[in-house]
Amino acid sequence: MYGTENNRDDSERTAFRRAEKKYKLYYDYNASSKNKKKKQPKPVDLAEVLDFRSILECYHQNAVLPSGVIVLHDKFTSPVFALQNRPGFYFIPGALSIEKQCSLIRESLTDFPQPPNRTNHNALYGPIQDLFVAAKEGKLLVEDNSPITSSETYADIDHRDDKEWKFTTEKDMSLRKCRTVSASVLLRKLRWSTLGLQFDWSKRNYDVSLPHNKIPEALCELSKQLAKPALPGGVEFRPDAAIVNYFGLGDTLVATLMTWSR
Repeated sequence: MYGTENNRDDSERTAFRRAEKKYKLYYDYNASSKNKKKKQPKPVDLAEVLDFRSILECYHQNAVLPSGVIVLHDKFTSPVFALQNRPGFYFIPGALSIEKQCSLIRESLTDFPQPPNRTNHNALYGPIQDLFVAAKEGKLLVEDNSPITSSETYADIDHRDDKEWKFTTEKDMSLRKCRTVSASVLLRKLRWSTLGLQFDWSKRNYDVSLPHNKIPEALCELSKQLAKPALPGGVEFRPDAAIVNYFGLGDTLVATLMTWSR
């Protein structure tokens, strides 16, 4: 995020907002006009920033940790750390191997957006099957004037016009009179998909009436394993819904409080 500093009283901000302002990327606008196209970012003091990977490396080397950081569990698959002055906050550096991360990335593109899972594209285009494959094959999503099939839910129909969309190739000459959008553009603009119970963003709640599949078993087991350190003994985490977020180049991740999450 880019911005300019303001004179707002720092005491009015929450701890998160103060940290966000402190570490936000600012550019130096006082540079000469010749260098406007090559404006330089202002330096940021990162002395107080926690480097999770560095903490893990130091722990493995000599068990020395920064002040305020403690080991919560050392018999977990990877050490679980906590902050003494932030009760309830835990972090697990290196919790997922590179291989596991790559596997989840592949699934997030090929499997997670598949109907009946809903995505941010449902509101306009309805359910989209095999988006990743269509993007690889250079296909276009084309507006079809045929009636909507009974396989679509009313939730999909209510948020868009009464048209169906289907994938086809650019060689189809009938495209000249149809609205089209390339599969690669849709893939690039994919922002979220929902697993398990489907979330209704307009009502900010889960709609149990919508068709849905269970969360993939492997993902369930992974989430159960990662949730163990934060749960009391004998309590098992039972995931039944998840939201997968997609970030493109230049996107930033911000903290969000979801009061409606399960």
